Amino acid sequence: MNKTQCLPSPFPSDDLGVMRAFRDAWSLMLTRPLTLAMAQARLGQEYFRLWQHFQLRLLGLQTEPVAAPDSGDKRFRNELWQNVPYFDFLKQFYLITSRHIYDQLTSVEGMDERDRVKVDFFTRQFLAAMSPSNFAATNPEVWDQAIKTGGRSLFEGWNNFLRDYDWKTGLLRMKQADVKAFQMGKNIAASAGKVVYQTDLMQLLQFEPTTETVLKRPLLIVPPWINKYYILDLKPTNSFIKWACDQGHTVFVISWVNPDARLAGKGFDSYLSEGTLAAVDAVERQTGERNINAIGYCIGGTLLATTLGYMAGVGDKRIAGATFFTTMTDFANPGELGIFIDEQSVSALECKMSQRGFLEGYEMASAFSMMRSQDVVWPIYINRYLLGKQPPEFDVLYWNSDSTRMPAPMHGFYLRNMYLNNLLREKGGIKILGVPIDLSKVTVPSCFVSTVDDHIAPWKSTYAGARLFGGPVRFILGGSGHVAGIINPPSANKYGFWVNDSLPASADEWFGQAVKHPGSWWPEWHRWAAALDGIRVPSRDPKNGPLPVLENAPGSYCTLRLDAEQ
Repeated sequence: MNKTQCLPSPFPSDDLGVMRAFRDAWSLMLTRPLTLAMAQARLGQEYFRLWQHFQLRLLGLQTEPVAAPDSGDKRFRNELWQNVPYFDFLKQFYLITSRHIYDQLTSVEGMDERDRVKVDFFTRQFLAAMSPSNFAATNPEVWDQAIKTGGRSLFEGWNNFLRDYDWKTGLLRMKQADVKAFQMGKNIAASAGKVVYQTDLMQLLQFEPTTETVLKRPLLIVPPWINKYYILDLKPTNSFIKWACDQGHTVFVISWVNPDARLAGKGFDSYLSEGTLAAVDAVERQTGERNINAIGYCIGGTLLATTLGYMAGVGDKRIAGATFFTTMTDFANPGELGIFIDEQSVSALECKMSQRGFLEGYEMASAFSMMRSQDVVWPIYINRYLLGKQPPEFDVLYWNSDSTRMPAPMHGFYLRNMYLNNLLREKGGIKILGVPIDLSKVTVPSCFVSTVDDHIAPWKSTYAGARLFGGPVRFILGGSGHVAGIINPPSANKYGFWVNDSLPASADEWFGQAVKHPGSWWPEWHRWAAALDGIRVPSRDPKNGPLPVLENAPGSYCTLRLDAEQ
C-alpha cells in the first residue's frame, strides 16, 4: 500500500461514504419539490392530530393514539409512557417524526443501491439514538427511579459513566456484563480438558470424555478468531462442547491467540499453516486416527472451508466430514455487514491497521453492535448510565465483551478476497500456501447449520455457499439469530428448526419444501455426524495421549482479556 495514502487529513474522514450517500439522497429529494411538499403537509396534519390528542388527555379523556410503537419495540413498554400525557406526547411525537424521516430518506428515487443501503442503515442508527428513552429528561422510568432513590440512581449512573469512559482514547466502553461474576475455568469455559498443543496463533484443547466409549473419529472445532471459543462452552447447561462429549465425541477445540504487535505479520496463510492444518496434525498424533470430523463456526467456518479446499488441492483426505455453523463462503449478499465493506472503507481500515499492525478488538465489536443497536447498545446505555444499574451476570454478554485483535495482513486479505471481491466462490480465485482453492473439489459430506434471523451471516447467503461444494450437503435452518440460534441446547426446547433432504437451486425453494421440527437442532446434527462414523472405541483421556499436557483448559490464550490490559 502506498504510505502516502495513509497520511492523516485535516478534513473529517468519511471512510464509509456515509456523508456522500446522504448528500446524494438530499440532492435527489430536492429535485422533487412537490413530493416533498406533500410529505411535509401530511406530517403537519399528524402533528395537529397529536396536539388535539394531547389536549384531550390533559382534560382526562381517553382517545386513540395517533402513532403506536411496533409490537416488538421494547422501548416504550413501561406503563408510564401511556399513563402520563407528557410522556405519551413525547413518545408519539418521536414515532411520527422518525417514521417521516425514515420514509422520506429511504424512498428517494434514482439512488445508487449501495448508497441506498447506507442511508437506510445509518438513518435507523440516528433515529434509534434520538429516541426519548435515551435521555434522562424525557424517559419516565429514569424520573421514577430517581424519585424512588432520592437521586441516587442518577449519581450511580454518572459514576458508571466515569468508570467506563476511556480518558486515553476518548472512547466510551460500556460494561456489558459483570466481569467479576465470572471466573474462566470455574463458572464459564468450565468443561474439563487440557491444552495438548500450541503454536504462536492457537492452543489446541482436548476435553475429557464423559462416556466410556466414544465415536472413532475425533471432532475438531474451529471457532471464529474475532471472538473466543467459549461461546460453545458457556455453562454446563448450554455448553455445546459438554453436550458433544456427552454424545460420545472426542472434542478438540482451537483457542486462538489474542495477537499483538509481535504477531502483526501473520497472514491468512498463517491461520491455515499454524492453525487448522497444525491442529489436524496434532489431533492425528494424539488419537492415532487418520480421519476426523470438523466444525467451523462463522469466520472459523470460512477458514475451515478454505482449509478443505487446500486439502483437496494437495490430496489430503484427513477431514472426512465437515459442519459449518452460520458460515459464509459466497459473499455476494453479506447483509448489513456489507455496509462497512467497500473499496473506500477497506482501504481506510488498511491504513489504520498498518500503523499498529493489527485491528483492535473493540473496532470490530462496535460494527457488530451497531447492527443491533436498539437491542444491544441503547438498553445497556439506559440501564447503566440513566438508571444507575450494575451490569448483569449474563454469560453471553460476558463473552461478547471479551473482544480479540486481528493481525493486519490476515484481516486485510479476508476483507478483500472474501467480502470485497468474493473470490472464495471462484474456482482458483484465491491461492493459499501456493495452492488454488476450488470448493467444488471438496467432496466430503458436509452439514450447514444456519439461523433464520442471522444478521451477520444471512441464511440465504450461507445456503448459496453450501451449493459450491462438490460432495453431499445437508442444510439445517435453526430459529433465532447468530448466537442464540446456535447455542440452543435440547433442554431449552426453544426456537425449532427446518430440514429438507434436498438442496434445490434457491434458498426460497428449499424453505418452501422444508419441514419444521420443535426444539433444538443439536440432536439432528448428531444423528448426521454419527451416521458418518458408527464405530465406537474406548474413550480417550487427554492425559494419556502421546502429546504432552501443557496446561489445563481453557488455557492461557483464552484467559487473556483486552479490557484487563486497560
